[in-house]
Order: sequence, then C-alpha cells, then structure tokens
Amino acid sequence: MDNHNTEMTDEELKNQIPFLKKYGLHDEDAQRALKYAVDLGRGMKLLRTFSQGVTIFGSARVPEDSKYYNKARELGQLLAENGHTVITGGGPGIMEAANRGAFEYGGRSVGLNIALDHEQFPNPYLTDTMTFNYFFTRKVMLVMASKAYALFPGGFGTLDELSEVMILMQEDKMPKMPVFLVGKAYWKPLYRYWEKKLVTEGMVKASDLKLVKLTDDINDIVKAANKIGHVKVDESIYDSGYKHI
Repeated sequence: MDNHNTEMTDEELKNQIPFLKKYGLHDEDAQRALKYAVDLGRGMKLLRTFSQGVTIFGSARVPEDSKYYNKARELGQLLAENGHTVITGGGPGIMEAANRGAFEYGGRSVGLNIALDHEQFPNPYLTDTMTFNYFFTRKVMLVMASKAYALFPGGFGTLDELSEVMILMQEDKMPKMPVFLVGKAYWKPLYRYWEKKLVTEGMVKASDLKLVKLTDDINDIVKAANKIGHVKVDESIYDSGYKHI
C-alpha cells in the first residue's frame, strides 16, 4: 500500500509565513492557509498517479453483513474488472466494502482518509492512501478523482458530499457527471422531499433533480463509467479547459 503522507515540517511552514503576510494576513491565519494548501497540494499530487475512476460514498457504520456492504463490495469488483479505479474515503463500512471488492480483484483501490478522533481509520483494502487534515480538502480530492459517483446509504457526511456535488454541477462549477443514489428505498423519501418542497416552493428547478439517478442496479454505474471511458494516468477531465473546481 502506497501511503502518501509527506507533510511540510513546522519549520518549513513557518518559513512561508512572510510571503502570505504581504497580503495582510495575521500569523495564525497565514499558518492555517499554508496547512490548507499543503493538504490540497499533496492530494493533487496523488491524483496524478492513477486514472480518474468512480468515487463511492457511504456510511462508515454499515456492518459487513449488511446488504449494502455486499452490494458496494460487488460494485468495487465490477469496476475493477472493467479497469476503473475505485476511490473512497478510505474508512470502514461502505468505503471498506467498495475498496475490498476492487482490492480482491487486483484493481486500483484508493482511500482518501480523514484524521478523526473516532470512527475513521484506514481500511486494509487499499493500494493507495492519504490522510487529510481537513474535510473540505479531502472532499475536493474525492470529487476531482472521479468521472462518476455512487452514493450508498449514509449519514450527515454522505449527505454533505451529495449536496456538494449537486451544487457544484448545478452552478456549473464542475462538469456534469453521473451521480447514482444506490438503494431506492433509502433515498426515495429524500428525493420526494426535494420534489414536494424544494421544487414546489421554487428553491430548486425540477431539472436540477435530473443531476442524480436512483438505482438498485449497480450495473448502471459500471455502464456509465464504461461509456465515459478511461482517462489516462496523469491526465484529468479538469485539464480540458474546465478550470472552476
């Protein structure tokens, strides 16, 4: 497993502070900005080492005997069989399942982890991993790493990731890419709320809901990835004139 965790030392960070202070930043804010930049820079460097694939989001709390765990594991394997990199947040639950499916097949299995006091630790099915200090930098990398997204049942974190992807595509801050909500029974109540409240009250357009597709068939995700095709290693969809994200 390749662990990409090289960080600037405190002394190296300190040496960069005078540059940022030219913009009027307070010492502490300059140091924060540098730490954010280090997280982003390390992540972008890692992204250039594998082909853009499919990011799979979902709860860290899903047990191994769950039907969603088994389905995510199967999806990871199918994507690997078709030559697609599998990317997750690197933790347990759904993330572990998807990585496991890809890893056991012999595919590229990437985990973009986050340093937390509980619940989050790297799963053992990763060919590449990196631990981020900040949620927002990790989220940028999870989005930029991919050409399609699959969201399994999850909690606040998964909902946050779903909303982030939808608003970026809604506002043309990133290309329109396939987004699948896996598990119709789980996601339908939320989708109906969008229809009955958000659309009805003019908070979003009905066409905005077309950004996502509800499915129980993981083959839909594999077909979408196959249709997009394989992006070469060290190339990115975002290199082709799309500079927003």
